[in-house]
Amino acid sequence: MAVYPVAAGMSDIGSTTMGYTPTIYSGKLVKKLYANTVFGAVANTDYEGEIKSFGESVKIRSLPNISIRRYAKGQNLVPEQPKSTALTLNIDKGYYWAFIDEDVERAQTDLKNYVDLWTDVAARQLQIAIDADVLQNVYADASSYNQGLTAGLISGDIDLGVDAGVSVELTVDNVINKIVQCGQVLDEQNVPPEGRWMIVPAWVHTLLLTSDLKAAFLTGDATSPMRHGRVGMIDTFTIYRSNQLGTSSDTVGDTTTHIMFGTNHAITFATQLVKNEQAANPFGFGNIHKGLQVYGYKVVLPEALGWLYAKKG
Repeated sequence: MAVYPVAAGMSDIGSTTMGYTPTIYSGKLVKKLYANTVFGAVANTDYEGEIKSFGESVKIRSLPNISIRRYAKGQNLVPEQPKSTALTLNIDKGYYWAFIDEDVERAQTDLKNYVDLWTDVAARQLQIAIDADVLQNVYADASSYNQGLTAGLISGDIDLGVDAGVSVELTVDNVINKIVQCGQVLDEQNVPPEGRWMIVPAWVHTLLLTSDLKAAFLTGDATSPMRHGRVGMIDTFTIYRSNQLGTSSDTVGDTTTHIMFGTNHAITFATQLVKNEQAANPFGFGNIHKGLQVYGYKVVLPEALGWLYAKKG
């Protein structure tokens, strides 16, 4: 505590001995910096349904492929019985939070809404935890044609890097070209341009903002994005920035990021806030505040998901 100077011979009622001058805590809490959560913008919740607890699942039925055959006049037709395999979205993950609110502390504090503030912190951090879990695990389920050194269903010559192997070095000079190549990967899978996204780490976002973005048509904007610091759209992708993407090391030991791109049809997500309640603390005076959220996710259309394994060059 800061002590105001006192003249010689005078008593100091604000000293640590007497303690007559209290320490005043500001009612303004330091704003907590939360990580950006982007998963809600790039996945769909088409199959969420009614989810109540762990262990439940959602059956996702798919459409079959129908064979297309040439026809010669007068020939016998070859009918087929269409078949498809249903996918299962398991609701098998969950996070909880819990904290104690003591009666004595509640009576003595001047910050009477601190429980609401703490609950808001818990809810935000719960969202961040789920976001990180999804972003750091789904990329590997991308189609084999949408990843690796020879990506591209038709071309087979687009380098997207190999996990724990040779990574792609992104620089100011080549970052836009690589994003356009990622678009080609989806084009060769006949993925529509609508709803395409790419999630990049902060260092890639910096490369984009310092690259040659003077050609405004790349952003779908009439003015260069340099005016507002937000990349927006490049080629057919809406660019999202996140610190939640997974990382690993390549063959030379450099940290490499698992960058994802795709459309909203690729990944489905389902969640349910099961509990958000307050109960009396049976072992003391006060309350226990707790929340539980269960969820599940699955790549339902691998052809619409791509994986770029890259590092800063």
